[in-house]
Amino acid sequence: MNTPRKIEHQQTDRGYVPVYATGVVEQAWASYSRGEHAVWDTLFQRQRELLRGRACREFLDGVERFGLGDGGIPKFAELNTVLAAATGWQVVAVEGLLPDEVFFDHLANRRFPVSWWIRKPEQLDYLSEPDLFHDLFGHVPLLLNPVFADYMQAYGRGGMKAFKIGPEALMNLTRLYWYTVEFGLIDTAEGMRIYGAGIVSSKGESVYSLDSPSPNRLGFDIERVMNTRYRIDTYQQTYFVIDSFQQLFDATGPDFTPLYARLRQLPAHAAGDVLDGDRVFNRGDRAGWATDADR
Repeated sequence: MNTPRKIEHQQTDRGYVPVYATGVVEQAWASYSRGEHAVWDTLFQRQRELLRGRACREFLDGVERFGLGDGGIPKFAELNTVLAAATGWQVVAVEGLLPDEVFFDHLANRRFPVSWWIRKPEQLDYLSEPDLFHDLFGHVPLLLNPVFADYMQAYGRGGMKAFKIGPEALMNLTRLYWYTVEFGLIDTAEGMRIYGAGIVSSKGESVYSLDSPSPNRLGFDIERVMNTRYRIDTYQQTYFVIDSFQQLFDATGPDFTPLYARLRQLPAHAAGDVLDGDRVFNRGDRAGWATDADR
């Protein structure tokens, strides 16, 4: 493995643009400063308190099983001992954002890439790219759940196929990841809960996604999700709600090729649309929504 670098977005005349890395690196745990460990502890303690009664039980159980709050940045090698025994997954350290095909290959082989570096103290509330806290705290606890772990592998395999089909299929599949793995909600016997990594790792969105009257909360339907644009610069205008992780896994069973062909003939829905056939948990009042284009 290589000595790790820290790769973030770069400022250009087109604004901040992502810079991609490809290799797996050492975590280099001994190189973390006291301040970087303090950032992890601050973020963890804040989210742990906030997510009680908000995050789904499977996520909270995963956090406890890993001992993520034992103090300081966790060692990936120690997490992998627990993770491999539970679901056969492993965490691999990377330098930053991965190209699509590399990312899909990792997931298809039950490897989850985690950025080895952590944000600065002044970036506690917002960072434009995923860092160690987002990747590890947000994503990895649910990989201890066998059904969700299988969904993530199935997604990776589907990504390899979509990459070969073309950019439109890839966009459809990206929307599925966005609205489930990153910003998904789940309806449970205890009430609606968060499971998406982009929410559980965000102080503000952990509250907004469940409590705000602004966004739509709609029942999950795979074709609807894959044909819905999304926001990358604001809180979400719509959250899709699954009934169970089994529902999510079952949705990835069929071959998506006919679905991609059908979606090519249809206009994409705006991020904030509510359609006649939607199962509506909450129709957002749209307060504070951005008015420019979404993806």
